Amino acid sequence: MKKQGLRQRGILMGLPASLLCVLLVVIIAACGGKKEVKPVSQESRISQEAFSVVEQLRIAYLKRDFTVIADYSTTEGYREIVDSLKYFDSVDLTFTPRWVEMEKSKVYVNVSWQGSWKVGKDTSRERGMAIFLFEGTPLKLAKIVRGNPFKYPERP
Repeated sequence: MKKQGLRQRGILMGLPASLLCVLLVVIIAACGGKKEVKPVSQESRISQEAFSVVEQLRIAYLKRDFTVIADYSTTEGYREIVDSLKYFDSVDLTFTPRWVEMEKSKVYVNVSWQGSWKVGKDTSRERGMAIFLFEGTPLKLAKIVRGNPFKYPERP
């Protein structure tokens, strides 16, 4: 009796060529479609703009760039920052935006912050939660409602 060898075939090898072509076309058509892109909401755009303005104000403060601070602030907001500034040799200040609240034309941005200010050989460290009030289009800082990070370092 002769031994018959067993030949293993892959799953696709047993299918006719025409069926393989149809299967390939279906797979390509299913994978090649464009995904639906959801439009960005107005609230999301305003939040992103507010976070960007907060970051620009932080950078301007670090560089002591009063022109940029004025560009991103109303007259009252600018005065609030500039009038609260204290002398320092160097500063390291970080902002972490937490949430945004919107009331009609007002946008409140809650920011957790921490910083260290160096004056001579003394270093003071502070942290807090600030609430920035923005108004207008484009958004401009109108007021720091709470936790002004620009008023440091406080001297005893």
